[in-house]
Amino acid sequence: MSKAAHDPLVFRLCQILVKLNQGEELDAKSLAEEFNISIRTAQRDLSERFGYLPLEKNGTRYRLDPACLGKIGLKDIERFASLAGVRGLFPSLSNDFLRDIFDNRIQSALLIKGQHYESLEGREELFRRLERAIVKRCCVSFVFCKTESRKKHYQNVEPYKMVNHRGVWYLAARDAGQLKTFGFSHIEQVQVLEQGFDFDPTVEKILIEEDGIWLGKDKVKVMIQVDKEAAIHFKRRKLINNQVIEKELEEGGLIISALIGHTKQVLPIVRYWIPHLRIISPEDIRSELELGLAAYLDK
Repeated sequence: MSKAAHDPLVFRLCQILVKLNQGEELDAKSLAEEFNISIRTAQRDLSERFGYLPLEKNGTRYRLDPACLGKIGLKDIERFASLAGVRGLFPSLSNDFLRDIFDNRIQSALLIKGQHYESLEGREELFRRLERAIVKRCCVSFVFCKTESRKKHYQNVEPYKMVNHRGVWYLAARDAGQLKTFGFSHIEQVQVLEQGFDFDPTVEKILIEEDGIWLGKDKVKVMIQVDKEAAIHFKRRKLINNQVIEKELEEGGLIISALIGHTKQVLPIVRYWIPHLRIISPEDIRSELELGLAAYLDK
């Protein structure tokens, strides 16, 4: 440990943060006994000094949000412990300020591709198991339930990331050598296996660079014409996964392209912007859109 970590207060906070990072549930009484401090001091460590952490409280016990487990290394632990130890001397070290720093450090382990989170209520333990398997690089088995009657058992799956895409959680994993995503809300009976797997950095690179969650699929290039009324919105940000502006038209419109693995990546957006968007190619995707609209109008 660094010199700073040998300060008694910082050392204690380091140890507490290590325990939290490993998924332990802590209470003030047990910490007071372990570190020979008062219960009041231990309570202050948890509720004030680490007030910026996403801690979950169950009665008198505290634990780190399952989505953050195992995400910070020793150097970061020492840094956060040091900041927590001196924050009383520096008013600028507010909970919001430290929470921003902490959130930035855990982004490498969770891929967040949206601003809102699917509720994990009632499924925290399943999420926690998958997180532990990812951190420890252990294979998992689970049941994937599309519907009550459509269930599939998966064995020896290699978990890589929990991905939040537009508010919905997915497990990104490799199954029999193929990269796949599984909707977390459909995953049941998760078992962390003793069997480990060799981490492939190219898989992580794909996950980081991929704009959506349709992994391991052949990509199709879709060409779309955008009218001038909607062009500003598509110039301001990517409204379609893997969107590229191919050409700016004289009248103010755009020609854009997108590499997609599934029509669901593009058709909902086109429907939303009708009549200002038109699929140029491929013809089969344009036909799928037109048939869907015709069926809707016939109802």
